[in-house]
Amino acid sequence: MTPLERANPLAKVAALLPITAVLVMTMDWASSGLVLVTAVALLPLSGIRPGEFFRRAWVLAAAALVAAWGTALVGDDAGRTLLEAGPVTISEGSLLAGLATGLRILAVALPGVMIFITTDPTDLADALAQRLKLPARFVLGALAAFRLLGVLTEEWRTLGQARRARGVGAGGHPVRRTTSWLGQVFGLMVQAIRRATRLAVTMEARGFGTGERTWARESSFGAVDVWVVLGGCALAGLAVGLSVATGAWNLVWA
Repeated sequence: MTPLERANPLAKVAALLPITAVLVMTMDWASSGLVLVTAVALLPLSGIRPGEFFRRAWVLAAAALVAAWGTALVGDDAGRTLLEAGPVTISEGSLLAGLATGLRILAVALPGVMIFITTDPTDLADALAQRLKLPARFVLGALAAFRLLGVLTEEWRTLGQARRARGVGAGGHPVRRTTSWLGQVFGLMVQAIRRATRLAVTMEARGFGTGERTWARESSFGAVDVWVVLGGCALAGLAVGLSVATGAWNLVWA
């Protein structure tokens, strides 16, 4: 088990908070680039193979690319003009703004993806209930919903295969395909409601939320957790320092 997998879920969240605060506070390429490079460099500590990581995060990369391109097109013109084709004008200033926007999206999202992949839902539930003293019924309900995400993914695939076997949604006019997709979404929603109802009745029958609850595993903090929190704070400080030193610091409300 890697150090990031052994760390307490609350320690990982605490390390992520100052990094996210800095990235939300400023929009510049320096701080976002440093956080992004550090996240990629820490992949071996998380036990995630680069191929698996980028397979899960490719949607974020596509969204960042679209946002960067859109900002470069509509950003304020400043500096030398790099591209001018009809109504489209891209200058050095708008290009830097687009780059900062794309990097910011990736820098905010990718560390969260790393924490999501390396955190066991049961460990997170134990930490929320034992350390933050959240109500047990709320924690266990959230844990059940988290566990059901994978089941819903499988049910979506099964529904699609069943509909294709009946010749529904196999092709045709775009309106027909859209109608078929909406029908599949409705079917998944019905399945989710039924499963949630059965789970709620089962949990209620077994006494969830009644009396004092005990926990099979203790949620504890150790040296690894301290280093994870300190590392997050240090990275946030380095990001601010690099941004100020390069002159790229740009408060979003300024």
